[in-house]
Amino acid sequence: MADILNRIGDKWSVMVVGFLARRTMRFNELRNGIGGISQRMLTLTLRNLERDGLVTRTVYPEIPPRVEYALTDLGRTLTEPLDALWNWAATHQHEVKAAREAYDGRGDALPRPRLEAAE
Repeated sequence: MADILNRIGDKWSVMVVGFLARRTMRFNELRNGIGGISQRMLTLTLRNLERDGLVTRTVYPEIPPRVEYALTDLGRTLTEPLDALWNWAATHQHEVKAAREAYDGRGDALPRPRLEAAE
């Protein structure tokens, strides 16, 4: 379960699924629409979503080749829970911001120590 939740819960996967919920898109349309994603990260995200059965990749035999991405039926089942999460975040963003500012303003809010990587 953890690997599935990690995949569908990561920032870029959520963004890709959100964009593809609107319509089938080409790679550059996705990259231009999703601000801040690198070409490499978009490629990895699309491959992983395709591997998990959430996205299809269709290559058209044209010169130059045209490649389109779309949600599968399984991928479309994610749109309702992601919409609910988006709506929750939009509704409560100011409360979360205020809570963060209050927490950060407390004197006992010390940074947590970083765990050192095992050598």
